[in-house]
Amino acid sequence: MRRLLARFFLYLGGWKQRGEVPPLDKIVAVSAPHTSNWDFFVLLAFGWLRGIKYCWMGKKSLFWGPLGWILRRMGGIAVDRSSRNSLVEQVAQAFRARQRLVLAIPPEGTRGRTDYWKSGFYHIARAAGVPLVLGTLDYANRIGEIGPTIWPTDDVRGDMDRIRAYYADKRHAGKYPDQFGPVRLREEDDSDARDPP
Repeated sequence: MRRLLARFFLYLGGWKQRGEVPPLDKIVAVSAPHTSNWDFFVLLAFGWLRGIKYCWMGKKSLFWGPLGWILRRMGGIAVDRSSRNSLVEQVAQAFRARQRLVLAIPPEGTRGRTDYWKSGFYHIARAAGVPLVLGTLDYANRIGEIGPTIWPTDDVRGDMDRIRAYYADKRHAGKYPDQFGPVRLREEDDSDARDPP
């Protein structure tokens, strides 16, 4: 039933799919650009169509009573974002506790333009020992694409160069293209400041 609903929703929107789902049980699905609330619903529909249950992170305070049950059924994972709890370790533990987990993370962390991506997606994948699978929703061409799989290494700059190469021609893919900022992490710039001249 979900697959039929997803097919109908995507048909109405004129969406097509491109790329193959990697045969892996655990991945961090990098979802960029993220410029609209519609991204969630389109991604969910593609997941239903492909037989993928995309999970996502939400504040622990949202997951109470009947609402918490509904959010968990929709793939929500409650996380405590207080300073004394490591978000990366919490999510890495969720990966270790499950046999299958496809966690969708919009690395920009907001729908508005930002100068840096949040590095959590990268550190979660490294801590959990799972790959990053790059993807995008191309609103201009109405294509939901699953891109390359990248296993993060100790070379943050090198890994980010590979990620930048994939998103280089996706500048205008978002629903609101002017909201998609540069593909970079703040720690890349910080490392430049630490390197001797």
